[in-house]
Amino acid sequence: MHVVLYMPQIPQNTGNIARTCAATGITLHLIEPLGFSLEDRYLKRAGLDYWDNLKLKIYPGLSDFYSANKGGVFRYLSTKAKNNYYSIAYGKDDYFIFGPETKGLPEELLIDNIDNTFRIPMLDGVRSLNLSNSVAIVVYEVLRQQGFDNMLCTGKFADGAQEILGHVS
Repeated sequence: MHVVLYMPQIPQNTGNIARTCAATGITLHLIEPLGFSLEDRYLKRAGLDYWDNLKLKIYPGLSDFYSANKGGVFRYLSTKAKNNYYSIAYGKDDYFIFGPETKGLPEELLIDNIDNTFRIPMLDGVRSLNLSNSVAIVVYEVLRQQGFDNMLCTGKFADGAQEILGHVS
């Protein structure tokens, strides 16, 4: 699975998304121009110490991204879509493309790909969800559909903590 950020503007959002991608084994694709430097301290802080686990690819423009990923199944996320993100079955090699925080993906791109454009439901009058939250919602729906393949789905306590918790009623 692939998360694609087209011209992201807020470093903290991209850092949070990078952390989600690192924790789930998803490749993160960034399409320039970016609204920040990859050396930005807020970007690095939001991603914590997960940067070494991240599969990251950067492209100078949208056409470069498409050229490098021919044959991909591209899914566009937008508040302008009529179809909901949970209404389809996803593949393991889908690319989920999200637009910049302040304006979303270009309308002509959405119109040209209307059958592969999806939204996250929300109340009328609310403009949009936070980008990093939107990515997490979609990523975990796809992972749920795929049975959380190769993911750790149970936790464990530190030594002795289970014994203590076992006595709590």
